[in-house]
Amino acid sequence: MGRIVLDTNCLIQSIPRRSRYHAVWQSFVIGLNTLCVSNEIIEEYSEILQRLTDETTADYVIKTILNSPFVEFVTPYFHFGLITADADDNKFVDCAISANARYIVTNDHHYKVLKAIDFPKVEIISLQDFCSGLLGAACE
Repeated sequence: MGRIVLDTNCLIQSIPRRSRYHAVWQSFVIGLNTLCVSNEIIEEYSEILQRLTDETTADYVIKTILNSPFVEFVTPYFHFGLITADADDNKFVDCAISANARYIVTNDHHYKVLKAIDFPKVEIISLQDFCSGLLGAACE
Protein backbone atom coordinates (compact mmCIF):
# COMPACT_ATOMS: atom_id res chain seq x y z
CA MET A 1 0.00 0.00 0.00
CA GLY A 2 2.57 2.57 0.96
CA ARG A 3 5.19 4.06 3.15
CA ILE A 4 3.87 5.67 6.32
CA VAL A 5 5.13 7.50 9.36
CA LEU A 6 3.08 6.92 12.52
CA ASP A 7 2.97 9.59 15.15
CA THR A 8 3.50 8.20 18.63
CA ASN A 9 -0.10 8.52 19.81
CA CYS A 10 -1.35 6.65 16.75
CA LEU A 11 1.22 3.91 17.27
CA ILE A 12 0.10 3.53 20.89
CA GLN A 13 -3.56 3.32 19.87
CA SER A 14 -2.82 0.66 17.24
CA ILE A 15 -0.87 -1.80 19.39
CA PRO A 16 -3.53 -3.43 21.61
CA ARG A 17 -5.20 -6.42 19.96
CA ARG A 18 -8.59 -5.20 21.11
CA SER A 19 -8.07 -1.76 19.64
CA ARG A 20 -10.26 -0.81 16.70
CA TYR A 21 -7.02 0.45 15.09
CA HIS A 22 -4.98 -2.73 15.55
CA ALA A 23 -5.07 -3.29 11.79
CA VAL A 24 -2.70 -0.31 11.44
CA TRP A 25 -0.08 -2.10 13.59
CA GLN A 26 -0.69 -5.32 11.66
CA SER A 27 -0.37 -3.50 8.32
CA PHE A 28 3.37 -3.09 8.73
CA VAL A 29 3.94 -6.25 10.76
CA ILE A 30 2.65 -8.33 7.81
CA GLY A 31 3.91 -6.02 5.08
CA LEU A 32 0.86 -4.18 3.77
CA ASN A 33 2.67 -0.93 4.58
CA THR A 34 6.22 0.08 5.29
CA LEU A 35 6.70 1.95 8.54
CA CYS A 36 9.36 4.63 8.20
CA VAL A 37 11.23 5.64 11.36
CA SER A 38 14.30 7.55 12.42
CA ASN A 39 16.41 7.12 15.54
CA GLU A 40 14.64 10.10 17.09
CA ILE A 41 11.25 8.50 16.47
CA ILE A 42 12.35 5.17 17.95
CA GLU A 43 13.63 7.01 21.02
CA GLU A 44 10.29 8.79 21.45
CA TYR A 45 8.32 5.58 20.91
CA SER A 46 10.43 3.87 23.56
CA GLU A 47 10.17 6.72 26.07
CA ILE A 48 6.39 7.04 25.78
CA LEU A 49 5.78 3.28 25.76
CA GLN A 50 7.83 2.87 28.94
CA ARG A 51 5.85 5.65 30.57
CA LEU A 52 2.42 4.29 29.54
CA THR A 53 2.97 0.53 29.72
CA ASP A 54 5.35 -1.83 31.42
CA GLU A 55 8.93 -2.51 30.41
CA THR A 56 8.08 -5.88 28.85
CA THR A 57 5.46 -4.38 26.53
CA ALA A 58 7.67 -1.45 25.57
CA ASP A 59 10.57 -3.81 24.86
CA TYR A 60 8.35 -6.10 22.75
CA VAL A 61 7.02 -3.23 20.62
CA ILE A 62 10.45 -1.69 20.01
CA LYS A 63 12.01 -5.08 19.18
CA THR A 64 9.15 -5.83 16.79
CA ILE A 65 9.78 -2.53 15.01
CA LEU A 66 13.57 -2.93 14.97
CA ASN A 67 13.40 -6.48 13.59
CA SER A 68 10.61 -6.08 11.07
CA PRO A 69 11.55 -6.38 7.40
CA PHE A 70 8.72 -3.90 6.73
CA VAL A 71 10.29 -1.05 8.66
CA GLU A 72 12.63 1.37 6.95
CA PHE A 73 15.16 3.32 8.96
CA VAL A 74 15.72 6.84 7.72
CA THR A 75 18.34 9.40 8.67
CA PRO A 76 17.05 12.89 7.91
CA TYR A 77 20.00 15.10 7.04
CA PHE A 78 17.96 18.26 6.78
CA HIS A 79 15.53 19.63 9.34
CA PHE A 80 12.75 21.63 7.72
CA GLY A 81 11.19 23.07 10.88
CA LEU A 82 7.73 23.20 9.30
CA ILE A 83 5.80 22.84 12.57
CA THR A 84 6.40 25.75 14.92
CA ALA A 85 3.57 25.14 17.44
CA ASP A 86 5.27 21.95 18.69
CA ALA A 87 8.78 21.68 17.27
CA ASP A 88 9.09 18.14 18.66
CA ASP A 89 6.67 17.00 15.94
CA ASN A 90 9.17 17.95 13.25
CA LYS A 91 11.05 14.66 13.65
CA PHE A 92 8.05 12.91 12.06
CA VAL A 93 7.84 15.46 9.25
CA ASP A 94 11.57 15.24 8.49
CA CYS A 95 11.38 11.46 8.47
CA ALA A 96 8.37 11.48 6.12
CA ILE A 97 10.11 13.84 3.70
CA SER A 98 13.39 11.89 3.77
CA ALA A 99 11.57 8.56 3.30
CA ASN A 100 9.23 9.90 0.63
CA ALA A 101 6.39 8.55 2.76
CA ARG A 102 2.86 8.66 1.45
CA TYR A 103 1.37 9.80 4.77
CA ILE A 104 2.02 10.84 8.29
CA VAL A 105 -0.74 9.15 10.25
CA THR A 106 -1.65 11.51 13.07
CA ASN A 107 -4.53 12.96 15.04
CA ASP A 108 -2.38 15.82 16.34
CA HIS A 109 -3.78 19.20 15.25
CA HIS A 110 -0.28 20.72 15.04
CA TYR A 111 0.24 18.88 11.75
CA LYS A 112 -2.64 20.73 10.04
CA VAL A 113 -0.22 23.52 9.14
CA LEU A 114 1.30 21.10 6.59
CA LYS A 115 -1.84 21.32 4.44
CA ALA A 116 -0.96 24.92 3.59
CA ILE A 117 2.66 24.18 2.65
CA ASP A 118 3.24 23.36 -1.01
CA PHE A 119 6.90 22.38 -0.74
CA PRO A 120 7.96 20.05 0.56
CA LYS A 121 4.53 18.45 0.33
CA VAL A 122 3.71 16.19 3.26
CA GLU A 123 0.34 14.47 3.34
CA ILE A 124 -1.31 13.87 6.69
CA ILE A 125 -4.18 11.55 7.43
CA SER A 126 -6.01 10.83 10.65
CA LEU A 127 -5.76 7.43 12.23
CA GLN A 128 -9.48 6.93 11.67
CA ASP A 129 -9.34 7.88 7.97
CA PHE A 130 -6.23 5.81 7.35
CA CYS A 131 -7.79 2.84 9.04
CA SER A 132 -11.21 3.00 7.42
CA GLY A 133 -10.23 4.39 4.04
CA LEU A 134 -7.06 2.48 3.29
CA LEU A 135 -7.40 -0.65 5.33
CA GLY A 136 -11.16 -0.93 4.90
CA ALA A 137 -13.27 -3.16 7.08
CA ALA A 138 -10.20 -4.37 8.98
CA CYS A 139 -10.61 -1.45 11.37
CA GLU A 140 -14.11 -2.05 12.62
